[in-house]
Amino acid sequence: MSEKPVGLTDPPAGYTDWLADLKGRIHSAQQRATLAVNRELVLLYWQIGKDILQRQAAQGWGAKVIERLAQDLRAAFPEMKGFSRANLMYMRAFAQAWPDAAIVQQAVGQLPWGHNLVLLTQLKDPALRLAYAQNAIAYGWSRNVLNIHIETRRLERSGQAVTNFEASLPKPQSDLARESLKDPYRFDFLGLSDEAHEREIEGALVKHVTEFLLELGAGFAFVGRQVMLDVGGDEFFIDLLFYHLKLRCYVVIELKGGKFKPEHLGQLGFYLTAVDAQVKHPDDGPTIGLLLCKSKNKVVAEYALRDKAQPLGVAEYKLLESLPAELETSLPSIAQIERELAGNPTLPDTKA
Repeated sequence: MSEKPVGLTDPPAGYTDWLADLKGRIHSAQQRATLAVNRELVLLYWQIGKDILQRQAAQGWGAKVIERLAQDLRAAFPEMKGFSRANLMYMRAFAQAWPDAAIVQQAVGQLPWGHNLVLLTQLKDPALRLAYAQNAIAYGWSRNVLNIHIETRRLERSGQAVTNFEASLPKPQSDLARESLKDPYRFDFLGLSDEAHEREIEGALVKHVTEFLLELGAGFAFVGRQVMLDVGGDEFFIDLLFYHLKLRCYVVIELKGGKFKPEHLGQLGFYLTAVDAQVKHPDDGPTIGLLLCKSKNKVVAEYALRDKAQPLGVAEYKLLESLPAELETSLPSIAQIERELAGNPTLPDTKA
């Protein structure tokens, strides 16, 4: 009787777990090798750019030298891409933008060259450029997602909501909570006009909850819409309830279709008290409230928050017609965002 093929025989005890462990180690080694190659390539490009800068400054070489260098490098390394005149100019600009080699090795060197070109061409402020680089590394943003976040000024809006977190939450939770909120929030993906009512906006946000979570930022998990609370036999309904995985607390979001009024905080504070008493786990942090309104007077909001003991924030939201025309054309469609989430950014639009 012939022997069974190796693939059909029963493995010995412990073999399956060992194989799974080996596969994991191999994948990790492959990822480390890819990252190491990328770091070396980005560092090489920075060194070439630095050489060009130094020689042009010391010897007065003009742009024609870069064109000659591109030809000679392509001839010497025909199998390598990246030695075009345009890319050499980018290397020069890259070295000029990051004069500190440590930043290249520790931060932007962890990003692919394409990501670095987006940072280089889209952002002029070094601190802001570095902040986007660090977030791209931390959250694994693709080049397209990085570009979207830069165009929508994601980091510039972070931490801009009017809050009382410094007085109502302990550090470092207060800092993390403040950075978790934006102002304004952009709901352009809803396609609603400025005349949309609160319930219409709320329903659209739930319908497009994936895009809403992207706009809220990392850490937010959707719990429910119109969440009912029974307080003394009376029913109350929270517009939107979230849980923040990093802060380890619930976040109540209330929508107002008009301008901020101080009395809005009384209703929101009541909801926070009810969630703290009925919903949150003893290990959870204090529930945070975020009031989203069409507009606000910042000074009025600051005064209204000053004597509140609960952690509350006030921010604006912007709908499609509220945005400048030049920004509307640069925004991604819902289909584009869905493709990005699915890992297929190059597929054509199939939605109207």
